[in-house]
Amino acid sequence: MRRLRARATARRGLAAATAAVLLAACSMSIPGLQGTQPATPQQPAAALAGDQVRVGLILPLSAAGNAGLAAQAMRSAAELALAELNAPNIRLLVKDDGGNPSGAQTAAQEALNEGAEIILGPLFGPTVAPAGQVARGRNVPMIAFSTDTSVASRGVYLLSFLPETDVDRVVDFAASRGKRSFAALIPDNAYGNVVDAAFRQAVARTGGRIVAAERYPADRALLPDSVRRIVPALPQADALFLPGDADLASAAAQELATNAVDFKRLQLLGTGLWDDQRVYQDSALQGGWFAAPDNAGYRGFSTRYRAKYGQDPARTATLAYDAVSLTAALVKTQGPQRFSEQVLTNSSGFSGVEGIFRFRPEGTNDRGLSVIRVTPSGPQVVSPAPKSFSDQGT
Repeated sequence: MRRLRARATARRGLAAATAAVLLAACSMSIPGLQGTQPATPQQPAAALAGDQVRVGLILPLSAAGNAGLAAQAMRSAAELALAELNAPNIRLLVKDDGGNPSGAQTAAQEALNEGAEIILGPLFGPTVAPAGQVARGRNVPMIAFSTDTSVASRGVYLLSFLPETDVDRVVDFAASRGKRSFAALIPDNAYGNVVDAAFRQAVARTGGRIVAAERYPADRALLPDSVRRIVPALPQADALFLPGDADLASAAAQELATNAVDFKRLQLLGTGLWDDQRVYQDSALQGGWFAAPDNAGYRGFSTRYRAKYGQDPARTATLAYDAVSLTAALVKTQGPQRFSEQVLTNSSGFSGVEGIFRFRPEGTNDRGLSVIRVTPSGPQVVSPAPKSFSDQGT
């Protein structure tokens, strides 16, 4: 399900090794690029004339709070990628969308008017949609960072970590370990809506059955009612799906423990939101499984980011780093086809800071994730992330 990176010199240490993986993957023979070539996106005159390849980067740089902080970190990560990959032929056109739809539309128009061949970003679903509409109108692809799959489409690809991928991976793993009967206790919010649908599809695909499923509201005072409704069915289940962030998962697990649920017999399942120190410290969640990227690549990236900027990166910074790295690798290896649909949706995928990934034609993505076990000493990998999509049989 994924593969990417670009070649650099050995003196760049870990950064060079990472870059080499990217370029090696992109240098492979990509099916469909032999013989007759497919139509390519319209290329700006500057790019055809041999000038720098211009790449739009749209982020909510002036947005308030965490959004603005994340955007600043992503911009820094993008610049770090260019420096480490020695990409003199790439010129970033950084645009601030302010975190709002009209700003995103304007930013996309500006980037395209300045000759952008591809747009990276925006960050949020409501800003991806208007920017994507502008980009598609000019036949220019977009690699966005939102987790909202409703804004993905042909030519608008999501590089983010999608909740659906977490659910597929952990349910597949549970089924491989003999879990066939599932129950679910899911928060009644937008995130819950997404993982609920993905959970039902994943269980059906693996031949399992759902013996009970309950949603619980944001009002924690009403959580005990949802737990009491599901408890009678739990003896029939092999696994209990308990998605949500650390606070939600812990609250639900504690309430289940209060109702004498036997977690030694019932396997708890979560999503990537469980990758939180508070989860590892929660006795009720010990032994639970969840899907998440391999942290080794992120640790290396964080070390290099901290050395350059003197602070830790926001977790979303890896998305900007990988987007720029992929862009640079394709510029170096794929010639005028570099941003064609056929290249971007290569089924072999690419390899980024947090593992392999590939874009689906409809704009969503697949990622290679590990399955992690919750222990008091921290995450324990029980199923490593695949190194290629062929390892997963897909």
